[in-house]
Amino acid sequence: MTNTMRNEIGVPAVVDRSIFQAELDKLRVREKAHTREGDAIAAARRRLPMVEVDPTITLIGPHGSATLIEVFEGRRQLIAYYFMWHTDHPAAEQCEGCTWVTTQVMELSYLHSRNITYAVFCQGPYDESARYRDFMDWKIPWYSVRGSSLDALLTGRRANTMYLVCYLRQGDKVFETYWTTRRGVEAMDYCYTLMDLTVYGRQEPWEDSPPGWPQQCTYTRTSSGSPTWQPVWPGGRPIAQWTRLEAGRSDNLGATQPESS
Repeated sequence: MTNTMRNEIGVPAVVDRSIFQAELDKLRVREKAHTREGDAIAAARRRLPMVEVDPTITLIGPHGSATLIEVFEGRRQLIAYYFMWHTDHPAAEQCEGCTWVTTQVMELSYLHSRNITYAVFCQGPYDESARYRDFMDWKIPWYSVRGSSLDALLTGRRANTMYLVCYLRQGDKVFETYWTTRRGVEAMDYCYTLMDLTVYGRQEPWEDSPPGWPQQCTYTRTSSGSPTWQPVWPGGRPIAQWTRLEAGRSDNLGATQPESS
């Protein structure tokens, strides 16, 4: 990453450890208040009312049709991420934001230990989108909700955006308990949380950073897979795809079995 060390990039002031610790202690007060407010918001979220959802809504999964209640896999709760889809487009043209957050979800055992199932509800056709799941080497449960009332409901709220929805099963009934979108889906991500701890943050143009701080990046796309400083590229591909191409996988998500690229 040679370009990241250019002299014109700003750096923090250098002070002795006592001054550094004093400034950090002041910030820690705000961090703790932020944590407590987050706990209070989570407590309020647990007290929201809920709305009943038809448990027989049909989705398409690896074994064909499945009802919404079957997707729970016998657990009490379900978290579903609604993945946007561009039908008949190759992997490079699929949603970079959805790819970003879905890539973060790897280990499900902690959710399962709390009686929670996690699944992706793709808004595209199952066969085509499942090939993208395989291209990305994701092991998480994957379903298509295309054409279902679940898809129509979210599109009616706000079209063409990322959604995370929570459900509760009570016997043979299903209820929606919470949903969020856009920045709310950052709950799935750890990379940005770690970036926020660093001196340069996310390095994106919208951030409030001192003059000279690098702010040329995008969380979603780059025009190459090389680990060099990247401006915001209008083209390129979702960042996580570069290692998949290096592994010999194909962008072709068509009906025929693709050959390695």
